[in-house]
Amino acid sequence: MTRRLLTLLAGLALTAVGASAQELPAPRPSDGFVQPKTPWGDPDIQGFWPGVDMQGVPLQRPARFGARNVLTEEEFAARGREIKAEEESLVAEIDVFTADVATPCVIRCPTSPQPHWQETGKPSRQASLIIDPLDGRQPPLSPDGQARQAGQQAEARKRQDRLQGREADTYLDRSLYDRCITRGVLGSVLPTIYNNGNEIVQAPGYIVIRNEMIHEARIVPLDGRAQLPAGMTSYMGDSRGRWDGNTLVVVTTNFNGMTGVGGNGGGRSSARLTITERFTMLDANTLQYTATVDDPGTWTRPWTLSFPWKREPVYGMFEYACHEGNYAMRNMLSASRAAEAAASK
Repeated sequence: MTRRLLTLLAGLALTAVGASAQELPAPRPSDGFVQPKTPWGDPDIQGFWPGVDMQGVPLQRPARFGARNVLTEEEFAARGREIKAEEESLVAEIDVFTADVATPCVIRCPTSPQPHWQETGKPSRQASLIIDPLDGRQPPLSPDGQARQAGQQAEARKRQDRLQGREADTYLDRSLYDRCITRGVLGSVLPTIYNNGNEIVQAPGYIVIRNEMIHEARIVPLDGRAQLPAGMTSYMGDSRGRWDGNTLVVVTTNFNGMTGVGGNGGGRSSARLTITERFTMLDANTLQYTATVDDPGTWTRPWTLSFPWKREPVYGMFEYACHEGNYAMRNMLSASRAAEAAASK
């Protein structure tokens, strides 16, 4: 928690970075940058690469931007003011959270997550994480995707009618994220309110991609072996990697169809999902992350997101001990049982 608090307080002194606001150039290694190598000859991309700087950049681009994925000077300044206001608000919440318990809490009382956990980004000129299609939006749903979404919405309405305002009758009424199971491959990587750490560790023939969010770790073989049989599925799928020059390419299949882009309840992708990730060092402290989502069971065409990870050598990967001493699920279910008992009298 100390690292988060220090990062939060330090971020109050925001500085604007001058740059042309015409187009974001395609990321490429800096002039003169020499890709380091491991002792066994692979490109060395090891290290801590948190994505926290991009917190606040939306996944999908607001429609008013059209095909423009770069902010104007005015828009960039406004984003800086928004981030600064958010940080100041979190500091105010910390003051309330750490005050004497007798102090009344009136405005924005801290609940969950606690304010000293939360992270904010830095002003970025990138208008959206999605770079393809050109409008920065997810493509239309395919017929299968429309049918599945309609079914999920119908299930949600039935659940709401059944619960009648209660939080949950069973654990299945809560999302995978609420249950601390997973946010899926992309949900573990996309910048969010906290736990934005990523670590890459390499060994001969393997690479490990570790995410701070819900303590995920993918062990990716690089030896050309075949994917697992189609019937063997999981939340995080089955990943296989290879080197394309100095770029690591990871293809993941064999998903169970229970996760989505953000890992929460609605908008799940299908079991036909394939995610192709590319990791390219642009300089000693920048790793460009790009992921293409190809799921004909959900969307009419593939789409791609991309954003930079910044090296932070002293980053602390905190354990995501979500339900260690966390009684939220038990309390929600016991409250539902109590409501049932009260209604039956």
